[in-house]
Amino acid sequence: MKRTTLLLLSLCLATASAFAQGGATANETARFLAGLPVEGALAPLMATTAWREQARLMDEAWRIKEAQQIVPIRGWMETNAGGYFQSTGTMFYMFGGPDFLYANIFFPNASTYILAGLEPIGQVPDLTQMPPAQLASELTALRTSLSSILRFQYFITKDMRTELGHGQLNGTLPLLYVFLARLGYQIIDVAPVKTPAEGVRITFQDASGNAPQTLYYFKTNLAGGGQSAFLQWCAERGPGLSLLKAASFLLHGQNFIGVRNFLLAHSSVIVQDDSGIPLRAFPKGWDVRCYGRYVPHRTTFAKFHQPDLAAVFNRNPSSPLGFAFGYHWQKEEGMIMLATPSEAMPAIETLPVRKALPVPPEQ
Repeated sequence: MKRTTLLLLSLCLATASAFAQGGATANETARFLAGLPVEGALAPLMATTAWREQARLMDEAWRIKEAQQIVPIRGWMETNAGGYFQSTGTMFYMFGGPDFLYANIFFPNASTYILAGLEPIGQVPDLTQMPPAQLASELTALRTSLSSILRFQYFITKDMRTELGHGQLNGTLPLLYVFLARLGYQIIDVAPVKTPAEGVRITFQDASGNAPQTLYYFKTNLAGGGQSAFLQWCAERGPGLSLLKAASFLLHGQNFIGVRNFLLAHSSVIVQDDSGIPLRAFPKGWDVRCYGRYVPHRTTFAKFHQPDLAAVFNRNPSSPLGFAFGYHWQKEEGMIMLATPSEAMPAIETLPVRKALPVPPEQ
């Protein structure tokens, strides 16, 4: 690691400490919540039954997640979209909420991640001041909020709001902390932001000594037909690497035409399932490649069936992805649409490349 990087990291870690309470840094707090060993003010709490249970259950869930999702998806992206997988550009994840996990799985090297949802920012209080029974309850609620995305591929919003809506450990911030820690990152700085919407900015760095990366989460309503202040702010940071997953088919209607038009105008690539932008809405000149299996939904989303998309898969049958994606939890039913605004995808040599993917911490 270069001397300048070490100096920058030391300065930023000092800044991060200012946002933490009880002497624990944001990075130590994130590791503790993720069930990973810590030093400092939180170390004594590792002896509690509640934290040992947190560590055991999180280790087990993460091993499964790595085997079934993280490793297969990263391998798929490297094979099918290598240039974008390695790109250090801005990453947009509209309707993603606090799902930094999948933002990073698909685009691990993005310099800036911009996530948007309706969930509140929340807080991470001083854990050293919590009574043991309350700490145990808060850790249980955190695991419950994470359970659907660790078991499947998406948050169940109502469950997340219920479990992380009433305690002291609430909102999206603790979830972002857990993902960053479990993906092997070190949190450098955490700061609230007010423009272009209420949000939080987290600066973090991987274990390989690459330049620090930035994660924004904004609480904002994306409905509407025009360019909001939030979308204008995003446009200044594009073009982006865009992900749409389990997006409730919102972009199939007119209520979210503004964000749909934004993504089509400011994305260098869009990776999505069928709940994202409908095939019929991609303008002429876009190359939309389809992978996996297009399986009709059997529940509320059945009304969003796309005959034109089904016809594409019928004409060009594709092998299963090998991993679940979107609302389908069976790996045989996952599908991905890889859309680019030109027919030629960039070669990996034409884009900035980081030295290595983050290495998950040893258990």
